[in-house]
Amino acid sequence: MTTIVWFRQDLRLQDQPALLAAAAAGAVIPVYVLDDEGPGEWRIGGAQRWWLHHSLAALDASLREIGSQLILRRGPAAATLLALAEEVGADGIHAVRHYEPWWRASETALGARLCLHDGGHLRPPESITTASGGQFRMFSAFLRTLSATLPPDPPVDAPASVMAPDQWPASDRLADWKLLPVRPNWARGFDVWTPGEGGAHAALDEFADTLRNYAEGRNLPSVEGTSRLSPHLHHGEISPRQVWHALPSEGEGAASFRRELAWRDFTAGLILGLPNYARENGRAQFDRLAWRSAPADLKAWQQGRTGYPIVDAGMRQMWASGWMHNRVRMITASFLVKHLLIDWREGERWFWDTLVDADYGNNAVNWQWVAGTGIDANMFGRIMAPLSQSAKFDAADYIRRWVPELRNVPDAAIHDPEEAGCRPAAYPPKIIGHREARERALAAGRQVR
Repeated sequence: MTTIVWFRQDLRLQDQPALLAAAAAGAVIPVYVLDDEGPGEWRIGGAQRWWLHHSLAALDASLREIGSQLILRRGPAAATLLALAEEVGADGIHAVRHYEPWWRASETALGARLCLHDGGHLRPPESITTASGGQFRMFSAFLRTLSATLPPDPPVDAPASVMAPDQWPASDRLADWKLLPVRPNWARGFDVWTPGEGGAHAALDEFADTLRNYAEGRNLPSVEGTSRLSPHLHHGEISPRQVWHALPSEGEGAASFRRELAWRDFTAGLILGLPNYARENGRAQFDRLAWRSAPADLKAWQQGRTGYPIVDAGMRQMWASGWMHNRVRMITASFLVKHLLIDWREGERWFWDTLVDADYGNNAVNWQWVAGTGIDANMFGRIMAPLSQSAKFDAADYIRRWVPELRNVPDAAIHDPEEAGCRPAAYPPKIIGHREARERALAAGRQVR
């Protein structure tokens, strides 16, 4: 008996229920299908493609250590898998369940041949429902219900070996997919990452050293206080169950991070109930909001040239490394939506292309939360003040690292060098004043009440 294991955003051997089930049944053909057609506008972004190349190489190496290998195919996922199943005479296809709308469409198209397994979340999102059986739309209520089911099941070990088929099918060469940038190579700064299952567990081990101060440190951009696990979790190189059980049972830091894992489950459940949440305002009245069409302002934001040091530092960090500090993500997103009055979907798309951890559910829910357009969201009238946020969260060293034009500006002035009268000539003036931007955003918001 031969079965296929369809890898997607679950690129690991440990706590991989689809692989375990297939290995118990007989010969296994592990497959990754690069599908740029099914997702449409949500095809894997540039930064994720860099990560994917290295993660697939690591997964193939790990499979070879246990007697197997990774087959690469490209095309519409369902059609490609069905064709491969016919080619090799596979009896079935095993996969971990996913919740993005294009993956659900592919799963439906595969029909009875597909056997789905839960393993990408603390609990299957469809099992955490309201009293009426629907998906939660408020995180606080979701968290209470989820918490009653926790801890999650313990993770399971990787199979010691995997039976190979009598003959391996043809595979694409990873290099031929051209996932890595060449001219120009904008990913030179991505060497701070180690994609793959080994890198994920190394990141988890490092996080243990900072976990005690995570509740506070996660808000300080100049401090290495976050887990940096997000891209590993997004690509499934480590499971949420593994992370949960690796954390100490008590402590404010562990509790705070477990809440972040729960948020990830919440966003998966939300897109399960509202699959178009990345395209449509959660609150219909915001369909009437008069967003500005301002290509020059959008470009200045994308390039980190707004004249607001904390915003520019975040945008440059993301471009250079494929990642941005969590607190600064909120500040930069609020700046685009409120200060520049540019549609949140423009920012969402930019993050999708430039973040190594860009996740359909997380990205959409977080943008709509900041924008105030979402179901469980901030009020539109709540406008982050980037200058005071920068000072409050002690971002001076962070700014100096990512905005070198300001490296010689003293702490007292670095959050707003223009106001302090020491803005270097190489650094742009503010694209708009804070008070002016705030009044304009509030006026726009009043029109959709």
